[in-house]
Amino acid sequence: MAHSPMLTQRSRYALRAMLFLAEAPAGGPPVPMARIAVEVNVPRKFLELILAELRAADLIVSTRGKMGGYRLARPRHLISLGDVVRLIEGPLALVPCVSRTAYRPCGDCHDEATCAIRHAMMRVRDETARILDGTSLADAAIRELAAA
Repeated sequence: MAHSPMLTQRSRYALRAMLFLAEAPAGGPPVPMARIAVEVNVPRKFLELILAELRAADLIVSTRGKMGGYRLARPRHLISLGDVVRLIEGPLALVPCVSRTAYRPCGDCHDEATCAIRHAMMRVRDETARILDGTSLADAAIRELAAA
């Protein structure tokens, strides 16, 4: 899998959808897809694919029927931004030699142990993981409200 240094549009849509679902009252009715699409400004066809991926990963659950829709699979403080980003993007590492989930040596590297790039990218990966995994949907929703 190619590593991407920037968050893709898919990830931003997935995060926005999850944050919107995190604002729904716990135990309330499921949120219809049409409402999610409008509220987070995502084309519906694209949102369907993203929601299917989130559902397959057990981050959300869906209910069929007239009153159907989506809700978080667990409380919002138990789902991190890292859960969502890893699902959509894959590994957080910018280079494959520092990935925890998709390690691969770089083809042109002479010595991984002394590679300055690898050491710097390991710090980037660790800090990125620390922040994304340490920020739950609940934390992010609180920050969003504080910024408004």
